[in-house]
Amino acid sequence: MKSCLTAALMLALPVAAVAAPVKELPPKPSVGDIVKAAKPAEWRQLDPANTLYMELPAGRVIIELAPAFAPNHAANIRTMAKEGYWDGLWVYRVQDNFVAQWGDPRENKPKALGTAKAKLEQEFTVPMKNDTQFTRLMDKDGYAAEVGHSNGFPAARDPKSGQTWLAHCYGMVGVARGNESDSGNGGTLYAVIGNSPRQLDRNITVVGRIVSGMPLLSVLPRGPAPMGMYDKEEQNVQIKSVKLMADVPEAERTKFEILRTDSASFKAVAEAQRNRGGPWTKHAFGHVDLCNVPIPVREVK
Repeated sequence: MKSCLTAALMLALPVAAVAAPVKELPPKPSVGDIVKAAKPAEWRQLDPANTLYMELPAGRVIIELAPAFAPNHAANIRTMAKEGYWDGLWVYRVQDNFVAQWGDPRENKPKALGTAKAKLEQEFTVPMKNDTQFTRLMDKDGYAAEVGHSNGFPAARDPKSGQTWLAHCYGMVGVARGNESDSGNGGTLYAVIGNSPRQLDRNITVVGRIVSGMPLLSVLPRGPAPMGMYDKEEQNVQIKSVKLMADVPEAERTKFEILRTDSASFKAVAEAQRNRGGPWTKHAFGHVDLCNVPIPVREVK
């Protein structure tokens, strides 16, 4: 009787599933391999007239503007840089997994804008004809009918409406605003330092992206006040200056090149992210999100 009971209990116990053998993926070139092999003609230099140098106590942040997507805001930002608007202002908001924001937080006595415009109509989207360098990703996207890259920027578009816009990926720079669509002029800017908040797409004017210096913003202490604001003036990180690269002497420039996003090597970079090879990777998804495609940048000595 005891042996029968033991046998019955053993039959009732779950049987451990035998794991199916993992089929090893063949090795493939990595993103690093592809970037190293890219031809000189597949790289482009930053445009000095549309590149900002923001000098912080810890170093230089380099921002590339995208005038094709926000022509009026880019022009206003260039004016403010030329007139030294941000010099002496602050990074005053750092919200965890969201943004770092800079400008003038003083509402009672803000810094004068000089000849820059105080208000601009929103440029959440622009006509697709503005963008002549779009390279489409064939992967599906939950926020747009089509996504891809344009001249080094992650972009999205809607062929039905004929509109295109820049996407809120890590490192992208946008124009802060209030509830009114025309309440942002580029004087207060932010950079995405966390998970890509794509829900902001087509709700805020995006003017460019940071090509160098992201760690200088992403490691800043998080603001303790609501929305990551610093609640004490001494917490603010002072901006030494913001200048156009064109206004900086040649000897003081930091020169970078961007892998052209219409190049064969960049398409190979996207494919390497979409279908990674072995031996470490055990499952290749055959899919890549727009914001997970790296845009290679290299410093030129």
